[in-house]
Amino acid sequence: MLLDDLRREAKETAIIGLGKSGVAAGLLLRDHCVPVYASELRDSDSTNAWAATLRSAGADVELGAHDLARIARAGTVIVAPGVPPEAPPLRAAVDGKVPIFAEVDLGFTALPATQFVALTGTNGKTTTTSLVAHLMQAASLDAVAAGNIGLPLCEVARRPAPPNWVALELSSFQLHDCPHVKPRVGVLLNLAPNHLDRYHSLEEYYGDKALLFRNADAGSVTISNADDPAVQAMVTGLPGRHLRFSVRERADGWYDRARGRLMLDDVPLLERDHLPLLGDHNVANALAAALVMRAIGGPPEGMAAGLASFRAIEHRVEPVREVRGVLWINDSKSTNVTSTEVAIAALERPFVLLMGGRHKGEPYTRLGPLLRPRCRAVVAYGESGDLIERDLHGAVRVVRAGTFENVVETAASLAQRGDAVLLSPACSSYDMFNNYEERGATFRALVEAL
Repeated sequence: MLLDDLRREAKETAIIGLGKSGVAAGLLLRDHCVPVYASELRDSDSTNAWAATLRSAGADVELGAHDLARIARAGTVIVAPGVPPEAPPLRAAVDGKVPIFAEVDLGFTALPATQFVALTGTNGKTTTTSLVAHLMQAASLDAVAAGNIGLPLCEVARRPAPPNWVALELSSFQLHDCPHVKPRVGVLLNLAPNHLDRYHSLEEYYGDKALLFRNADAGSVTISNADDPAVQAMVTGLPGRHLRFSVRERADGWYDRARGRLMLDDVPLLERDHLPLLGDHNVANALAAALVMRAIGGPPEGMAAGLASFRAIEHRVEPVREVRGVLWINDSKSTNVTSTEVAIAALERPFVLLMGGRHKGEPYTRLGPLLRPRCRAVVAYGESGDLIERDLHGAVRVVRAGTFENVVETAASLAQRGDAVLLSPACSSYDMFNNYEERGATFRALVEAL
């Protein structure tokens, strides 16, 4: 496996990109005495702190530049998920025939005794990964959620007593460089256009998602969304056992809308009113998590109690508070048009929608028909503000705002008692914030100050 090979080879490993993933990978490698060179273009307070951590472990770290010749001579490259394949250091690795692996792939090879449930999809990954870990813990399993959810898998691998189970969230960026990952259960939640600012085509993006199943065999379990034709096309013909969930029709896990129940085959699992999450998309997420537990032998009564005790994840259709009869909802994690569509569908009130940030390549026009019936106005901001105004012209009132404080003030002036204000940007955060978490936290603080 990868970590054992790097330890034996004793050649330098180059880590491209710091952040939590890069630091965790570097520390794991240094734990095993593998020489490390790490480089990062950003030179900031946070990157300097990460660099100091790695240097104290014996790694050589360069900020503000990449030594391309050194990378081309490395034995292996470990890449952080935010680094695109066309970036100069990765091109140097390819030209030098240096193998490239994701941090999560390194972590997987360092956890041979741990069993994995791996989840991917365009939307809902973090909520469903958290649900799976929560249900495992409710069933007294030794389990954590890791990966794209924010806890690097290499950090888990460094623990003195690694967990027996990991619910592993995987992005398409991570899957691109994960040849070793082979989960006991693989979950594909949905597929929709995303990251078209990085991928050359939708097919290329879907192709990376499909890599979750590259090592599937007769012992694998695949859980998939029966309501999504693209998902079903991807999983058809995969070896192993298949379980499907649906909010539209009968399946292994399904939503009996007439009776308001989540079902496993013919057995009622949970009353819809007892699931404390908004929207049909979260019913689907809960059904997927329940099928994971069925696949690994979890008792139905424990699943129901676990689902009922789960709470909304930060920044994902998260109710913040009600102010003067207006419910403010933080959905900062919605960084693409499809996830904003899902958030809109979860609302039952008239609403004001806050959209903006850095454009990711997909037009906003298809939101128009969804907004027309109940959206009082869209407050557009950031780099994509002009595009949002152009694409939604004639479908809904669009009001421009400048600073993020002005965005919240404008929304407060537009919303009426009984409405909701929904932050669901459909864009990345990088024009105004370091990440979507900072954007959501800023929104929450401004709402609390109203």
